[in-house]
Amino acid sequence: MATPGKMNLSIFNLLVILSLTTATWNTNDYLKREHSLVKPFQGAGMNIPLWDFLGTTMVTSNYIRLTPDRQSTQGAIWNSVPCRVKNWELHVQFKVHGSGKSLFGDGFVVWYARDRLELGPVFGSRDRFVGLAIIADTYSNHNGPHNHQHPYISAMVNNGTMNYDHDRDGTHTELAGCSSLFRNKDYDTYLAIRYEGSTSKLKVSMDIDGKNGWTECFTVDGVRLPLGYYFGVSAATGQLADNHDIMSLKLYELDVPETEGDKPFTGLPEADFFASPRDHVEDPKGGFMSGGGGGGWSGIKIFFVILLVIIGIIVCGAVAYVIFNRDDPSKRKRFY
Repeated sequence: MATPGKMNLSIFNLLVILSLTTATWNTNDYLKREHSLVKPFQGAGMNIPLWDFLGTTMVTSNYIRLTPDRQSTQGAIWNSVPCRVKNWELHVQFKVHGSGKSLFGDGFVVWYARDRLELGPVFGSRDRFVGLAIIADTYSNHNGPHNHQHPYISAMVNNGTMNYDHDRDGTHTELAGCSSLFRNKDYDTYLAIRYEGSTSKLKVSMDIDGKNGWTECFTVDGVRLPLGYYFGVSAATGQLADNHDIMSLKLYELDVPETEGDKPFTGLPEADFFASPRDHVEDPKGGFMSGGGGGGWSGIKIFFVILLVIIGIIVCGAVAYVIFNRDDPSKRKRFY
């Protein structure tokens, strides 16, 4: 026979079970599995359900390597399901590492784009894309003085009319950016992309310190993206190289308050604000005045070169004068 205490406990447990089974599940602010990629990766080496990969991409059970630490490679992975979520946050666990100490590159991009599965010059994907690109540029031997360190995180929104300018590190078309020294870390590194379609706000944050906390990289208002585009990640190497590895992609639908009459954006991607263009030194291929390193000479170097040229002219003139006077018989003294 059950005691009153045990009977009360049983009734309480029953009520809890009933409440859980009859409660309405909150469909907002939860993981969207059809747009997520978590290890262990099933079908490693052959295919991954709902994801397609191309180029040099190699799939293992614990990571997806877009490019090896080898020159001139391109790789990408793309979700095969278009995203119909209006407000979302994408968490990317990644690792960029290689043997290069001071020279490395090129970088990777997290995409929300209309077109997928096309290799190209923008870090392993097509140029003149339509959508959003979050670019992680690691190219250490960058072109021109841009007042930022590499690696560098930036955002670009394109309606298909703009080229990504590698010679200018994309600074003429970026929305915003920040330096982030995520390369060759001994612990996990993360990138978070938060897009609120209801308020047209884009926010990018990083976790590269191993402290399990986000640090804001930048926030941009006035970014409008349509529904139905695809998520993907691509990477590329050139004369410099790195391993570009993806450990996981997790997309969360956000519980963002909706305003009355608020409808999804239906046009081509657009943004109200672009960062101011930055100075760039031309001749990126390493001409005489570039010193062969892809960047221009500083004013101090130019001054010393001019000074050395002037000194050389003076010395040559003095030597020529001495030789001329020595060889001219009319200038010699006569002894009687």
